[in-house]
Amino acid sequence: MSSPEKATLSIYFDKRMLRILLLGAISGFPWVLIGSSLSLWLKEDGLSRSAIGWAGLIFSVYAINFLWAPLIDRIRIPVLTERIGHRKAWIISLQAVIFVSVLAWSNLSPAADIWWVMAFGLLIAISSASQDITIDALRIEQIGHDERGAMAAGAAVAVAGWWSGYKIGGMITLFTADYFEALGHVNYWQLTFLVLLAIILLANIALLFIPEASSDERIKAQAEAQAAIASHVGGNNPVSQIIAFFSSAILGPLTSFFKKNGLAIGIGILSFIFLFKIGEAFMGKMSLVFYKEMGFSKSQIAIYSKGLGWITTISFTLLGGYFAIRSGSIRALFIAGIAMAATNVMFSILAWSGKSELLFAVAVLLDDIAAAFATVAFVAFISLLVDRTYTATQYALLASIGTMGRTTLASSSGAMVDWLNGDWGTFFVITALMVIPSLLLLWYLRNRISLGKG
Repeated sequence: MSSPEKATLSIYFDKRMLRILLLGAISGFPWVLIGSSLSLWLKEDGLSRSAIGWAGLIFSVYAINFLWAPLIDRIRIPVLTERIGHRKAWIISLQAVIFVSVLAWSNLSPAADIWWVMAFGLLIAISSASQDITIDALRIEQIGHDERGAMAAGAAVAVAGWWSGYKIGGMITLFTADYFEALGHVNYWQLTFLVLLAIILLANIALLFIPEASSDERIKAQAEAQAAIASHVGGNNPVSQIIAFFSSAILGPLTSFFKKNGLAIGIGILSFIFLFKIGEAFMGKMSLVFYKEMGFSKSQIAIYSKGLGWITTISFTLLGGYFAIRSGSIRALFIAGIAMAATNVMFSILAWSGKSELLFAVAVLLDDIAAAFATVAFVAFISLLVDRTYTATQYALLASIGTMGRTTLASSSGAMVDWLNGDWGTFFVITALMVIPSLLLLWYLRNRISLGKG
């Protein structure tokens, strides 16, 4: 192995990567609650595929969290900020809201309390989307400005952490629900939520050990931008200061982005980010419903989709990060997009062939490999676009645009399956074709975006 390769791989052993792994896990775990758990909970309580699909609209808050990102970037939590740091204060406060919402779920039933179930699901989604703003900022700020290789490695580790929180959390959830159901408990989901509360508590204790960099430089740059605007709109009077605060907080990140990339290329980048993972989202939204209708048990889903999926996802996420470091994010995105489309077709084969545990395992394995490559390339790509003066807001804006395509459009996934009269094979072929527009756009942008090398 050559010395450059050794240097590249050694980045993964940097102690900062362990912190980033934890942050990723904290970010991924709420998706177990409002994704896997909620979908199966509603399914087993008798709700239709369309209803489950539309319930996924609560994920839409991830698409608009950039709207309040400037406030999270600026507003300090009383007492907590001074004691544990700006970023961690926000994360722990939002985790407390998630904790209370899951506690409320443990006392509800979808059949009788569907509006309350969805209300607390929405509250979990809002809190999760909000904490992601500051989790991503804290992750990026663990890495130096000019450490492009470390940024790609950090993106890979963050994705590995996210999938760890999602997959392991999902595996624990499904096994626990299956266990309580086997014992004869009618309220097995409610009991499962009580177990999940312990995981949330442990994650917050671990969070306290992550160091947070000084925010003095960021605050100074933001204050200078705000003062410049205030001087143009009337000086130091309260009205001018309020206008300057919101203008610098909201317009500053946008101005910085388009100043760096230019208007046309900036719009092209945002369009690519919006389109890239729509097909994956359509498939992912309905995957658990598909597995259930194919006749797989919760334990089988836990083993193949969560357990096996976690091992393959983590392995190939780190390999994907290494590939992104060596070859660049653009090339990695091309390969990942093609792989996502190809693996979606595997589920068509499973649907047309009938229930097969082996084919199910292979399809999940290949899908997780493709998803791992795609996600790490995507996260590295948008992380390198961020201006450190507006870390939280700008990353939230870029990530939200990507989420917007995946959540708002993919919420119709259940309705599409119903429109196809339950033809899962055709559904998965359509999801495979959805990646084509984004790859065409990326081909156009490939020589017009400069991200540098690792």
